[in-house]
Amino acid sequence: MPGRNIPLVNNQIYHVLNRGVASQPIFLNKKDYQRALETVFYYQNEDLPLSYSTFLKLSQPKREETLKKLKGKGNFLIEIIAFCLMPNHFHLLLKQVQDNGISIFMSNLSNSYTRYFNISHKRIGPLFQGKFKAIRIETEEQLLHGSRYIHLNPYTSYVIKTLKELETYPYSSFAEYLNPQKTDHCQKEIILDSFKSSLDYKRFVFDQADYQRKLEETKHLILEE
Repeated sequence: MPGRNIPLVNNQIYHVLNRGVASQPIFLNKKDYQRALETVFYYQNEDLPLSYSTFLKLSQPKREETLKKLKGKGNFLIEIIAFCLMPNHFHLLLKQVQDNGISIFMSNLSNSYTRYFNISHKRIGPLFQGKFKAIRIETEEQLLHGSRYIHLNPYTSYVIKTLKELETYPYSSFAEYLNPQKTDHCQKEIILDSFKSSLDYKRFVFDQADYQRKLEETKHLILEE
């Protein structure tokens, strides 16, 4: 398998994505999505006090308490800026904090979730389509538009029908951006500092929603010709 084309550098931000083998679904139900998100939030940390298998044996309140304590320590491999899980792929906007942080994080995430998915759905073999892709964010404009692209993905791909549904899509960080005091999984300030309020960010995202959906439709038409 060929090596990665670009190095992953500390304090740089990357749009990281991967999809299922042959674009097959990687999330089949609510439990799958929730497991993937919990895995993301767990493995972003560098010094883990217990194995993930032990972590899973804890009650749900204890798991949440453990994640909260880990976040409070701030000893991360990566910082999560934005995310979106889709039926057959995912998008993550990540800042690398430690050397090889993104690679270690993605390896832990992919291996752990693949084991879970294969056992849960009685399958064998790789789940993801090769190595993950990582696109370095080079400008503030690219950062803002990248976050918008990620947050619009459920609407763009017709996983949901309306923009109103986008506000409560449970497997994306968009709801957290709209209610920045409610949850605290993402380092949102790097995006929201460019806007007067979360409402302004919402307008920024919605402003290009239909245009982005049309671009996606055009791309599929070209690929099908």
